[in-house]
Formats: sequence, structure tokens, C-alpha cells
Amino acid sequence: MGYSLVRGLSIGSVVALGLGAMVNVDGRAETRVAGLRPATAQNVAPASSTASVPRTPWGEPDLQGIWSVELLVPLERPAGVTTEFYTDEQVAELDTARADKSVFGNHVRAAPGTEADVTGAYNAVYTSQRPTGKRTAMIIDPPDGKMPSYTPEALERQAAYRQYQLALLQNTQVCRDNEFACQGGQYGPPSPRLLEDPPEYPSAGVGPINRADGPEDRGLSERCMTGNLPSIRGGFVGVYRRIVQSPSVVTVYYDAAQGQGFSRNIPVTTAPHLPSNLRQWWGDSRSQWEGETLVVNVTNFTPKTDFQGSRENLHIVERWTRTGPDTLEVVSTFEDPTVWTRPWTVIQEFKLQSNEANRIYTEPRCHEGNFGMVGALAGARAVEQAYEQGSGRHPASLCIGTCGLNTEGLDPLALR
Repeated sequence: MGYSLVRGLSIGSVVALGLGAMVNVDGRAETRVAGLRPATAQNVAPASSTASVPRTPWGEPDLQGIWSVELLVPLERPAGVTTEFYTDEQVAELDTARADKSVFGNHVRAAPGTEADVTGAYNAVYTSQRPTGKRTAMIIDPPDGKMPSYTPEALERQAAYRQYQLALLQNTQVCRDNEFACQGGQYGPPSPRLLEDPPEYPSAGVGPINRADGPEDRGLSERCMTGNLPSIRGGFVGVYRRIVQSPSVVTVYYDAAQGQGFSRNIPVTTAPHLPSNLRQWWGDSRSQWEGETLVVNVTNFTPKTDFQGSRENLHIVERWTRTGPDTLEVVSTFEDPTVWTRPWTVIQEFKLQSNEANRIYTEPRCHEGNFGMVGALAGARAVEQAYEQGSGRHPASLCIGTCGLNTEGLDPLALR
């Protein structure tokens, strides 16, 4: 009998599944799409009122280069903060208070060589923190710097998924020790829900589940598949992006750190969006210049995508504006009436980086189906085999991946 990494499937089936998933990428970077604008004088943006903003040979604001968010700004305004901006003194105090704090516990490696050591093994490129920004939140609308309320429908979906997560955790040490990750749950025997399909696709947004029957039980980042659009990570480094621009297409290469990333093609066009039955990981982007600003409309997300609880109904309007020789501003508005009670808007402020000092590889080394996922699935099958032979613990009692990560007490700015 052939050995299988995925419960109930042969190796051949696993390979086929992996190849099929990898095809789901927008590959139109070098393709001329009907409706794309030719580089004619009538398409040239009006002259900039800011003479310092570089322009392309065809007259539009030049968005090209390697850009990075250099300051740390949380998505939402922290509790107790009522102003839109910190004072210089407050920024200095926050930097001092967080100077020795990192996402994974001051880079202290616990029990080297063990599973507990894995998250501590990431280097400073991945876990280091940037200086505090003066903005108290990336959200600029609503004015209080908070996400709008979730709809009753969205809250019901979140609760259903959380109960599923807790059911899969209930036989682990996480719940036995009443750790933070088990809040709302309790310790008990293995749950029969281990055999159920998740209420929602386990993407990056909804969090991991304690199961490894196949690759799709694991989150998108763990599978080295992709980040999510929009990319508005506030805490980790790795928010680099390279922009390449032509009269008809703007391509953005996103670096999501640790060798992961994705590319996105934004046609500059009057052509309509794709038909509603064609769904993509990063949606379907269509853009037009409005004066000095590239306005991008994004629709047609797949139900497997997740952004703060929003999936196939997510609608994004982005406004990309080069505000100076080395500054770029991206203002994004999100709308989904099935998830939020009103639209909301965030701002990201980027700094131009040196092409010589920084590199973004357009073919990330972290790719779907790499040895990490093979090892994770092989380990899960070995645990099951040991249990069946009477020489190991029940698989449901073991915590897979980051299901036991205790985020209580860690810097909330760094976890955004």
C-alpha cells in the first residue's frame, strides 16, 4: 500500500491537488487585456501641483520603486487613546516601553531542539519592530479609529468557527492548562467534530485549527501560498513592495517576509470587472487615474479569502498617491454589508527604499508544497500510526502548529 501524506488520499492525489491550487494565480502581467489604455496624450494625468513628484515618460505620477512602511502604527486606536496623533513625548515613551519586547518573547529560545523552540527561531528580519509612528491608528474613518461594528450575521459566523476551534483544542494541554488560546472552551475527551469540515475555509484571517488531515487544514501562510489582500500588516516587518508601472498595467510585488509574497497586476482600464462567477484570491482589480491619484476598484474575491471576516462580498477602493520624491500614500476603503455596519477606511504611508540596499525576489523561496508542509503532514500521519499501534497519544491531544500560541500580554501593536 502506498504511503500517503493526506488522510485518505494517495501521493498522486496530493500532487494533483497541489498543482491545481497553484494555478489559481493571476498571470496577466504580460498580457494586453481588452480595454487597456494605450499610451496616448489623452491619457496623461494633469500636471502635478507638487513639482517634486517624479513622473513617468508618458506623464503620469511615477509610483515605481521599492516601498516600505517604516513606522509602527496599529490598525485600530488603542484603548484609552482619544487623539489622532501622538505627541513626540508620547512616541518616545512608547518606544522606550517596547524597546526590549518582541513578538515571540524577546527572541528567547525556549528548550532548543524541541517543538516549543520553533517560533523562537525566527530571526530579527521577521520579528523586529519599527519605531512608533505618530498616528495612533491606521483607521481614519470612522473618526474614533476603530473598526465599525460587525453585523449579527458576521458575529454568528465568528462564534460558529470559534466553537469549532475550541472543540478541536479541548483534548490538548492548551485546554487542560486553561491557557489563553482556550478561552471560552474547556478540557475534555477528543471531540467527534474532528471529522467535520470547518464552518469556513481556514484561511489566514480566521486562525488555525488543530488538525492536519491535508494541506487545506492549515492556514495560507503556513502553506506558503499567499498573503491576503489588502496587505495592511501593522506590526511585523516585511511590508515591502516593489511597484513596476506601464501605461496599461501597474504590477505590485508584495513581500510578506520569511520568503513569502505574491504579485498583483492592476490593469489601468475602462474594461468591466470579470464576471461574478470568476473569483480570485486577491480579487479583480480595475484602475483609472483621477488627477494625481490612481484609483483602484477591487471585487470578485473568492470565498476562501478572508479579511477581517469578509470574503466574497468584499469591495475595496484604493487610492494610490505619490505625495513627494520619496513618499507614497495608500488610502483604502473597505465595504461588505454582510460583515460591517458601515464602510471603513485606512491609510498607509510608505517610504521609498534604495534599490541597491534592498531586494525583493519576484519568485519567493517559500512556495506551496515545500518540504515544511510535507514534513507537517508526514508527522501527523506518524502520530496517527503510533496511536493505532498503541504506542502513542491520541492525535487530538497534541497541539499542531501555533494553536497554543499564548498572545496574552504581548505587544498588541506588534500583533496587528
